[in-house]
Amino acid sequence: MRVLIVGNGGREHALAWKAVASPQVEKVFVAPGNAGTMTEKHVENIPVKADDIDGLISAAISKQVDLTIVGPEAPLVDGIVDRFSEAGLPCFGPRSGPAQLEASKSFTKNFLDRHQIPTASWRSFTNAEHAREHVFAHALPLVLKADGLAAGKGVIIAHTQVDALNAIDEILVDQRFGDAGQTLVIEEFLEGVEVSFICVASGTQVIPLATSQDHKAREAGDKGPNTGGMGAFSPAPNVDPTLHKRIMDEIINPTVRGLAEEGMPYLGFLYAGLMIDPNGNPKVLEFNCRLGDPETQPILMRLQSDLIALCISAIEGRIDDFSLEWDSRYALGVVMVADGYPGDYPRGDEIHGLDQIDSPNIKVFHAGTRTEHHKILTDGGRVLCVTALGHTLIDAQKNAYRGVGSVQWPGAGWRPDIGWRAV
Repeated sequence: MRVLIVGNGGREHALAWKAVASPQVEKVFVAPGNAGTMTEKHVENIPVKADDIDGLISAAISKQVDLTIVGPEAPLVDGIVDRFSEAGLPCFGPRSGPAQLEASKSFTKNFLDRHQIPTASWRSFTNAEHAREHVFAHALPLVLKADGLAAGKGVIIAHTQVDALNAIDEILVDQRFGDAGQTLVIEEFLEGVEVSFICVASGTQVIPLATSQDHKAREAGDKGPNTGGMGAFSPAPNVDPTLHKRIMDEIINPTVRGLAEEGMPYLGFLYAGLMIDPNGNPKVLEFNCRLGDPETQPILMRLQSDLIALCISAIEGRIDDFSLEWDSRYALGVVMVADGYPGDYPRGDEIHGLDQIDSPNIKVFHAGTRTEHHKILTDGGRVLCVTALGHTLIDAQKNAYRGVGSVQWPGAGWRPDIGWRAV
């Protein structure tokens, strides 16, 4: 089999690494890929951007690709699966209809309300003055979200009225997030522990992946601005069998059934970002229509089953018969970022020390990297995700930070406490 992975981040590096491990696969292409995917055996980068659907279709045909797996959300929202299907090309991911779960927070909130799936109370606004009136009338803190795709950065937790009013101006008035901020969603703030619950869905059939937990805030102790993710670990120890069943019964199964009932059957990775409140009740914070990043890296480090066989089973509508095997160890990934992230940051710094990591329990997944004159350079805000296995979460944490300590470039940063709540 020949497989195409669409995207250029750490998630896509992990997908390519896992795909090439399948005995069914002879070649993996990544479009456009990064410096890390270039180094994997039997993997080849293709210089086609993830949003160039015409170019991706042409590449899939010319390279005789048997299966395409889409990493990032934007091409899914733009209808890449619809287009590939029209061209007769198998493509793993949701069509543009169900991908609205990530494309529009107000769509998702309305969907959740229709199907009585637990979530925070909310209102949406296109008028800044009406949004300000809502803030004055409600208790703080509040959560303000740009309605559309904002690369994981369109969420602001406002602890004061000044914070909330500034967020309204930032999203609705100043249009910091462009078209994604045409509509503003304001939600009640939910207390508790966040969990990433990712599944593979095929119509009304669902198979859950290993649980994980992400760290969105830039600084230690979950302080500072929100980012696309500073690290993650798997499994999430607070998701016991009882809570796991509740999540499936109260959130995941009603979601895929509801989409099917509304004529939008779901195929692909379905990511539910959940808040588990102090009483152990799960509520939906968000849905994503793809694998999380950086959750993918520790999850796939633990996956012992054939990823490609799983995707094919889902496309053929038979995942009810598929069983997943997992490494019993913990996996933890630490994201190394460029100086200034999530704000402005430099590119083009040479990365040193990658060749110093030779442990089978540590894997460095590249995100924002490129090669130039045989050197590996930074080329994004989130640069690397150093991911490690360990028999305990503390062991996995120590191994990951040992790997982080081997890598250097000017201004490199990372959170020193990934996994801190569970540890």
